[in-house]
Parts: sequence; C-alpha cells; structure tokens
Amino acid sequence: MFAVFALPRKVALRWLALFALLFLAACETGPVGGPTINTNAPVPVALLVPQNSGQAGDALLARSLENAARLAIGDLNGVQIDLRVYDTGGNATTAAAQATQAVNDGARIILGPLYAEATNAVGLAVRGQNVNVLSFSNNPTIAGGNVFVLGQLFDTAANRLTRYAVRQGKGDIVIVHGTDLSGQLGRDAIRNAISGSGARLVGTVPYDLSQQAVIATVPQVRSAVESGAATSIFLTSTTAGALPLFTQLLPESGVSPATTQYIGLTRWDIPPQTLALPGVQGGWFAMPDPTQTQQFNARYAAAYGGAPHPIGGLAYDGIAAIGALVGAGKADALTGGALTQSAGFQGVNGIFRLRPDGTNERGLAVATIQNKQVVVIDPAPRSFSGAGF
Repeated sequence: MFAVFALPRKVALRWLALFALLFLAACETGPVGGPTINTNAPVPVALLVPQNSGQAGDALLARSLENAARLAIGDLNGVQIDLRVYDTGGNATTAAAQATQAVNDGARIILGPLYAEATNAVGLAVRGQNVNVLSFSNNPTIAGGNVFVLGQLFDTAANRLTRYAVRQGKGDIVIVHGTDLSGQLGRDAIRNAISGSGARLVGTVPYDLSQQAVIATVPQVRSAVESGAATSIFLTSTTAGALPLFTQLLPESGVSPATTQYIGLTRWDIPPQTLALPGVQGGWFAMPDPTQTQQFNARYAAAYGGAPHPIGGLAYDGIAAIGALVGAGKADALTGGALTQSAGFQGVNGIFRLRPDGTNERGLAVATIQNKQVVVIDPAPRSFSGAGF
C-alpha cells in the first residue's frame, strides 16, 4: 500500500547499489569552475529529458519541462538562449552519451536530467569538459563538483519547519520515520535541523513499510511522546504512504493533535483528496509560495492549454538562473562561483539558491490544513535574509 519513497521512483530500487559510484561523483563537493561564454551571442543550453523512457508519465513530464524552459526563455529581457533538447530515454548510459554529444554540439551548461543515476552519469561524462549540470533531481547524494540539484530537498523543509516549531513553543520533537532510504534521509535531515535550531530531540521511532508495521508502531510513538514530554511529532511519511494511517491511528491512541503538533516533512496537499482526511487537519508542512505557484500555473495553462507537471517549474528555475547570470554580461556567468551567488534567484515557486556543495536552498511557506483547505500560517521569505532563514 505504500509508495517506496518520495524521491524519483526509478532511482529507488537501485539506489543502494549505486552508493559507491555516487560517492565517487560527489566527493568533490566544491564548484569545479565552468566555461567562459560570449554574453552578446545566444548561449547554447542543453536540456536533457526522459522523452522515450517507456515509463508511465515520463513523456508528459519531459514535455512539461521543455515547455517551462521555453516559457522562461520568453521572459528573459535581452538574454538569448539557444535551447537544444536531448532525449535520455530515462537511461544513465544514454544520458551520458547525449550529454557528451550536447557539449560537442556547443552546450555551455546542461539543464537536467531528472533521475539520480542518469545525473551522476552525466556529471561524470562532462566534468572533463568543464561544464556544469543543473539536475532536476532531489537526491542530495549526487550533488557536488559540477553537479547541482534543483529539486526541493528534505533539509530545506526540515529546517523551515523546525525553526517555526521552536518559535511556536513546539520544539520538543519525536521523529517517526520509515526504514527505507528515503525515511532515513528524512530522519537525518530532521536531526540536523533540530541540532541547529534550539529544538530538542526527545525520541526517534522507525517503522517498516507495511500496514502491520505501522499499526504496531503507534504504541511506540505514543510512549515516546509521553516519556519525552514531546510537543511535536515530525513524520517523514508521504500522503501515498503511511501518513493517512498514522494520522488516523495516533489520535485514536491518545496522541491528540490538540496538544501534540503533527508536522510533515513532505507535502500534505498532494493529491488534493488528502485535504479531506480528518487526521491531517491542523498539521503543518512546508510548501513553495502558493501565490507564485498559481501565477506560474496560470501562465503555463494560457501558453500550452493545460497544467504543468508538479516539477515542471524546475526547468523554468534553471533557465531563470542562467538568464540572470548571463544578463549580467560576465564571461564567467556559468561557472560554479557564479551559480552559487549568495543572493540566489527568483523562480516560479519563490526564491532559491545553489550551494557550493551542489545542494540548494529554497524559500518555503509553512502551511496547515483547516476545514479541508490549505492555509499559509507563515509566508515564504522574499529574500535570503528573511524570517524563514
């Protein structure tokens, strides 16, 4: 009944086997430079997408990413981008070959691919050509060197929510996490956030990915809350996984949301049907600025006649960052040092910036669910000196 984990599905079953290779690719954590460019001429940008992977939904996703990238290009004032699209087939070997071809064709930076394994292969393939990669992945283990990930990371949500919980007097936290890799990464992100926020970790309760395991875990969670005088429960589970069961069974067991705050590491408003669940009412989760997201969705629909894929906006963000840097007129606009400017960039979902270690930071709002509706209770910051940071 549970999704394997919240990161891209194709990576999930193979990720453990890839750890050694991923580590080798990410061990160089600082930016590795990048090419010089002529900012007065169109800048060749390669977009790598899984058009013909054979996986359900990938063709639609690939089209959404390309559409969003072209929408962003249309918004660049005076900056010329020569966008060239390459099909990875959702395959790491093909992705590496296509990236090499893109650089041979003149690409000065690569936008994409999506999956972690393919991104790792692409980063390795073009590192010797001094070309940076802006991947759509949300897997932090592949970041570093010439690879930057654009997908929203667990660390960002964990930091945002933990700091907010401390300000609200809800900083005594029990972590409830899955034993799969995603759950472990989520647990670690929350632990790191707690250690740097003034919050207190009072307990950690793991669970296996089965209905029986979740049911058996509920008394352990209640015990951890009671023995540690916890004021919050931080759940790594997704709406497609254990979240509906936990939010039903924990209140029934005596862990009242009225006194113990439920916090989610993942989005609780996707799919929309989740909003109707009694157990999620009053819970907290982090999300991009909804006003800006709605504006992008409306513009995309007007241009292309339908809604974008939920992560389609990442391609817009990548082009927006490239365009902002190229627009400054500097030949080193696509180097690692330029990409990691501390001021960051404005994307379709709010502000974001790339870190020297290849990960990213995004300005998120804190939201809750009231009467089956999403309500923002702490707005997303407008700059990286805002309250959310």
